[in-house]
Amino acid sequence: MRLLIVSGTSGAGKSVVLHALEDIGCYCIDNLPMALLPSFAAEMAHTGRQEYETIAAGIDARNLNNDFAAFPELLTQMQRDGLHCEVVFIDANDETLIKRFSETRRPHPLGSGDTPLEEAILQERLMLQPIISKADIQFDTSRTNVHQLRDLVQQQIGQRQGNAMTVLFESFGFKHGLPIEADFVFDVRCLPNPHWEPHLRSKTGKDPEVAHFLENHFEVNRMFNEIRSLFDSWLPQFAADKRSYLTIAVGCTGGQHRSVYFIERLAAHFRDYPHRVITRHRELS
Repeated sequence: MRLLIVSGTSGAGKSVVLHALEDIGCYCIDNLPMALLPSFAAEMAHTGRQEYETIAAGIDARNLNNDFAAFPELLTQMQRDGLHCEVVFIDANDETLIKRFSETRRPHPLGSGDTPLEEAILQERLMLQPIISKADIQFDTSRTNVHQLRDLVQQQIGQRQGNAMTVLFESFGFKHGLPIEADFVFDVRCLPNPHWEPHLRSKTGKDPEVAHFLENHFEVNRMFNEIRSLFDSWLPQFAADKRSYLTIAVGCTGGQHRSVYFIERLAAHFRDYPHRVITRHRELS
């Protein structure tokens, strides 16, 4: 049995993730007191719930005991007891969270008449830091709607087979901010930009015309081969270390041409490997 511990900042989309997990056959419980995690998992494993391969428990700032300093030790103990645990954390940037709270008019769990929303968000992130530090996978929902988030959950969590590592290749635009979930970030803004070619401006890195333009430049192929070589060598090491998820992000200025091209080309190469490969183009979505 696999235990997913789902946490995140208020307003980032934790409930959406739990609902998406329910839709793919997971048993989910929200707002579980942290101290009850081991007994909850043991109960599910030994009382006729073997039909669930994965169970998920939501833990956040509403917790009865909001001192999360003991979380890393608790997680280690459950893993020593033979429980396969993975931590999923959902977050968004401050601007997005403030906008969502303003639109829904819901109070922040740490907010009060004397606490500004910005300060409550900061306090919550500091409170949840012990969980963030143990996250196996993070979702940044700043530029993701509900439907896209549900798709990401199903792709990265629901469809992962056995112990195979899932590798997400993600393109993005630096002008829209870094993807917080990335384990590796590569900057390709130094390469020739198809945006300045009028006939390519409206196209994306998926289009053959853009690929042809980029592949005619020596420095593009050199950078691709060096990034490819890096992961040819090290992806097996991450997999051998029992890593469940790895996110490799490539960014250009707007996330339309160069980064998209690199992600498509990298994903095509690594699909021949024993890892599960998926792609996401953040700005194109």
